[in-house]
Amino acid sequence: MPESDVSSVDLDLRLVYCFIVVAEHGHFGRAAEVLHTTQPSLSRQIRRLELHVGVRLLDRTAHGARLTAAGEAYLPLAVDLLRAASRATATARAAAQPHRVVIGYTTGVVVTPAVRELRHRFPDAEVETLHLAWNEPHTALLDHRVDVVVARLPFPADGLTVSVLYDEPRVVVMPVDHRLAGKESITLDDIADEPVARVRRSDPLWGAFWRIDPRPDGRPAPMGPVVEAVEDKYEIIAAGQGVAIVPAGDPISAVREDLTSVPLEGVEPGHVALAARRGDRNPLVVAFGAIVPAHLTGPKS
Repeated sequence: MPESDVSSVDLDLRLVYCFIVVAEHGHFGRAAEVLHTTQPSLSRQIRRLELHVGVRLLDRTAHGARLTAAGEAYLPLAVDLLRAASRATATARAAAQPHRVVIGYTTGVVVTPAVRELRHRFPDAEVETLHLAWNEPHTALLDHRVDVVVARLPFPADGLTVSVLYDEPRVVVMPVDHRLAGKESITLDDIADEPVARVRRSDPLWGAFWRIDPRPDGRPAPMGPVVEAVEDKYEIIAAGQGVAIVPAGDPISAVREDLTSVPLEGVEPGHVALAARRGDRNPLVVAFGAIVPAHLTGPKS
């Protein structure tokens, strides 16, 4: 190892993780809650990291915490560092446990038939499933929390192999007393002026696809209320403050009596896809990929 790299050997990765959480939340208090620690303890850990790196990474402000120029430069590399450490651990475990696979899936996507078939074919294998939030498939794969994912597109595909399994029509969710409720179908022209709820910090690809932004004529989608999580938008919609465009198989709107959905015609359907890490040779991942197309075929017409 080059002598210049020796100083990084004793770097405590827990300190790096603390820094990333503070940077993500922009606030020591909120970060401390996520980390289940106290603000003074968290401040000391950040200071230890800064002493190790040799520069100040965060400045406290009246509203929270702000990255310094050095912190801005350090953050993406810190994320890569933790991801690399996670990959190293997962690779070692995979080598020691070649008969284990973790299958990720997102809300409204049913993987049970394919998982059952995989367990039937490999009765001695350890086959686990893990529910992921709508915005986790890419990071969960790269962080080795899961080995393969079935989820709705779009999500970033760098480092992954992605194949579409089936399509889902898109519908517009609205209050039951909405002027368009009860129609057999509607078009984008019918909701041209309807505000569409937005999720804070959502992936731009995801937001553009599910809000259809911009619209085919080049106009931006009407700006709707900003919510913290996908689930929050249903309260906004029920209160009459906007609508949402979702897959026809959306499970939440289907069980709320104050909401209804109407098919949206003339737009690209949604896509459910299978994704795995590029180059992953885990035989269970390969087998699952071969099994899935026959068992996960989408909603019955």
